[in-house]
Amino acid sequence: MEIALDKLGKIITGNTPSKKNKDYWDSKDIVFIKPNNLNIYNLKLFEKDNEYLSEKAINKARTVDANSILVTCIGIVGKVALTTSEKTAFNQQINAIVPNKNIFPKYLAYALMYCRPRLASIANAPVVPIINKKQFSNFKVNVNLNKIDQITIVKQLDVINKIIENKNEQLNKLDELIKARFVEMFGDPVLNSNDYKLIKLSNLGTLSRGKSKHRPRNDPKLLGGPYPLIQTGDITNSGIFIKKYNNTYSKLGLKQSKMWPAGTLCITIAANIAQTAILSFDACFPDSVVGFIPKADIITTTYLHYWFSFFQKILDAQASQVAQKNINLKTRGAS
Repeated sequence: MEIALDKLGKIITGNTPSKKNKDYWDSKDIVFIKPNNLNIYNLKLFEKDNEYLSEKAINKARTVDANSILVTCIGIVGKVALTTSEKTAFNQQINAIVPNKNIFPKYLAYALMYCRPRLASIANAPVVPIINKKQFSNFKVNVNLNKIDQITIVKQLDVINKIIENKNEQLNKLDELIKARFVEMFGDPVLNSNDYKLIKLSNLGTLSRGKSKHRPRNDPKLLGGPYPLIQTGDITNSGIFIKKYNNTYSKLGLKQSKMWPAGTLCITIAANIAQTAILSFDACFPDSVVGFIPKADIITTTYLHYWFSFFQKILDAQASQVAQKNINLKTRGAS
């Protein structure tokens, strides 16, 4: 049965108490969740780099109890987590669902994980994908309202999810091995341990921002055609190569954008800074993404993809942050 989310629980959009008031942030009374604390692959919250509010901010924050569902609705849309603390605060990029008595919280959380591509597809793109509270509240999920069935399904999904976690851990270890081999072959790119000559990235190939003159939400006729539209979330969620997409442009959409060829290295410059992946098909992307086409006789996109994996945290730290992190093309130009 398809039911809108606001019929399954109370919807709350988070906020951020003033950073100027140091009293709000002077103790670790209440955990404060941001999008980077949510995991793409499971319902667990990352505890690393947590922020906390003091009790003095309780009336300025929006909080939920344990077993509430958090969903990212700006940037990487559709990351889902289940709260475990008795009191959890969260920022404005996250919507919470406090489930009613008809739904088992973890069951609804899993249902939303399954719906993630569909949820991402309705985001108001292209610069920074966003789903407003009304859209989120009206979003429908297919659920079984029998609580016994819900619990049985959750137990089965927990087993499957544990297998997926173990496989992802293996992949992470392999990725670390690749980085180690990279350093062994080419030296540490951060320290430049092999004393290579420094060259601007813009001198190694064509480097320019994506293009999208109009937001699709302002004209639905821009969407729904045969031309793939890649966004920051598609890059972050892919491996080395981008092999799938959630949105497409029509002929009208293509006219106000630009088609990049397969083999282009896509680099995010908003929300998730310096994440990279290589197009495996021709596609458009907005100006929250930079495209790099290397001079084939000088460098390869695969080499640069791994090179960026070392520098990602450094570039992310350089990004300005107001509502959303971003980094400009000039910062990208140095290598």
